[in-house]
Amino acid sequence: MGISIIITCLILAAFFSGMEIAFISANKIYLEIEKKQDDFLSRILTKLTENPSKFIAAMLIGNNVALVIYGFFMGDLILNWMTHLGLLVPDWWDVLIQTLVAALVVLLTSEFFPKVFFQIYANSLIKILALPAYLFYRLFYYISSFFIWIADFVLSKFFKSEGNQIHLFSRIELGNYITEQMSTVEEDEEVDSEIQIFQNALEFSGVKARDIMTPRTEIVDVDLFDTVDDLKAMFIETGYSKIIISQNSLDDIVGYVHSFDLFKKPSTIKSVLMTVEFVPETILIKDVLNLLIKKRKNVAVVLDEYGGTSGIITIEDIVEELFGEIEDEHDLDEELIEEEIGEGKYLFSTRLDVEYLNEVYKLMIPESDSYGTLGGFIVNHTKEIPQKGDRIVIDKYHFFIKEASNKKIELVKLTIKD
Repeated sequence: MGISIIITCLILAAFFSGMEIAFISANKIYLEIEKKQDDFLSRILTKLTENPSKFIAAMLIGNNVALVIYGFFMGDLILNWMTHLGLLVPDWWDVLIQTLVAALVVLLTSEFFPKVFFQIYANSLIKILALPAYLFYRLFYYISSFFIWIADFVLSKFFKSEGNQIHLFSRIELGNYITEQMSTVEEDEEVDSEIQIFQNALEFSGVKARDIMTPRTEIVDVDLFDTVDDLKAMFIETGYSKIIISQNSLDDIVGYVHSFDLFKKPSTIKSVLMTVEFVPETILIKDVLNLLIKKRKNVAVVLDEYGGTSGIITIEDIVEELFGEIEDEHDLDEELIEEEIGEGKYLFSTRLDVEYLNEVYKLMIPESDSYGTLGGFIVNHTKEIPQKGDRIVIDKYHFFIKEASNKKIELVKLTIKD
């Protein structure tokens, strides 16, 4: 009889401590979505979560009641076991042995392992065990209400603090939920645009200008003192809607011209020139967007630490970061090569982001604020532009330059050697 009560108390203690940590760890957005399903389980979850403080208090009360009953019967069991074995020890040793054995059993069976398990599978277990949790919640409801009232009274009178707190969804919880949804999508399935936009929006606040800018080597420009016919020819050749206007070099950009302005039949480029904003590489794109909207500008020139032109960024670039690639009939499809050609061997375009390669191919390439792309990683190490046919070793990463110009690396073969 005593052993049955002990086992029951341990199971209940594990349940109460597990549900407490599951309720705290469960994704609040996931619970809200489950509560909208309009079935029996959703109504139970609604009642459980309508007052989080009382639910947690009820679980704590249940856990303590179970442990008190367990301690009473476990003490008798250990004492009988010691008497049966003929162990005669002083009274204080008797109490110490009972405490150590009982505490060890509780920690292993009802505290440590259940909390780890319930924390890992919080979303699932809080649904599966919602009904028994609700029954105990109702059983201890008035006792938990009484203790919460005492706690609120003490907090308000002596600490001038409000006891009740409103539980809001955090940005991290939203991010975790969207990541879970993305992980359930098969590779050949198309991700819902709403989920993709939410994920982009969560990452948006941490993206810097240099992460999405058009790099200096890809900027198409026309000199300020060239003719309008030269500018018109460049528009026709590139199909761009905007052309950057510089004076002598790209380090002295003075503005840009929109193709629409050519309908005004300007006599000089300067007469239709629009000004640009200048921003540092490290500025966040959300700040660039605010600046461009406030100044009613469309283009910003991104400057490096020495004041030279590092690249350009437009409002379209920022919008694409949120909503995905926006292509028009003049956009050319630039295919970035990423191919695994053998065990530990890859063929990569150097425009690929290091963060992306680490995430997809688990390469563990060091990431730094000094570069963002694979080409930047190589140049940051060599301090110069490698040429076609060069072999470069950076720790365990062995690069063979397959395609390159005097301005940039384009294609590399990467071999990982431990």
